[in-house]
Amino acid sequence: MRHTLLLSAAVVVCSTLAIQARADTSKLNFSGSGVSGSLVVTYGTATDAKYPGALEITGITGTFSDTNVGITNATVSGLVGITHSIPESGNLLAPDDFSRFAVATGLPPVSNGFVTYDNLLWPGGAPQTATDYPFEGGIVDIYGLAFDIGGGRIVDFYSNGKFVGSNDPFDYGVVVATSAASLDYVGGGVQVTPEPSSVALLATGVLGMGGMVRRRFLRRA
Repeated sequence: MRHTLLLSAAVVVCSTLAIQARADTSKLNFSGSGVSGSLVVTYGTATDAKYPGALEITGITGTFSDTNVGITNATVSGLVGITHSIPESGNLLAPDDFSRFAVATGLPPVSNGFVTYDNLLWPGGAPQTATDYPFEGGIVDIYGLAFDIGGGRIVDFYSNGKFVGSNDPFDYGVVVATSAASLDYVGGGVQVTPEPSSVALLATGVLGMGGMVRRRFLRRA
């Protein structure tokens, strides 16, 4: 009996490690208001420490264009690193991966000189993630996905969200900047084509597999 339990435990450990090591990818294409991106994001089972429904994006490839400032098919070279910045004192809903990229000039006053991001993928749609901003939803949240396109330039692709129950399509925005200046600020009019609902199925499958293995082990024990 003891041998059987040890063998079962070993199988569970190996299965769990395999699940944790699994990396999935999803296409994320967007366009509108002069900007467009064709991206492939990589993610595993790791989630934001505050929001278990938010998958941490671990890699990115693709191209980005912005006809407003003459950028054509710039190669996406990687993610902007997570800084775990402290949000404003009144913002109790920001994710643990909330981060800031300082921009010296050109951003709207409300930005306080920073592009915010968290590089999270929300398979079930992002919830409200700012105390003073009631809108929610989108495959990324209102802080968004930040990536490098070379030459010191970064792009932040974020969701504007919408009211709960609204049938309107999700609206997104894009910021292009360097540490010295904002190069372009597209506040809305960007759409994801199509909204990648298949990501939710993938994530549910991975999490469900983990639960199934655990329940099977408990029954045997």
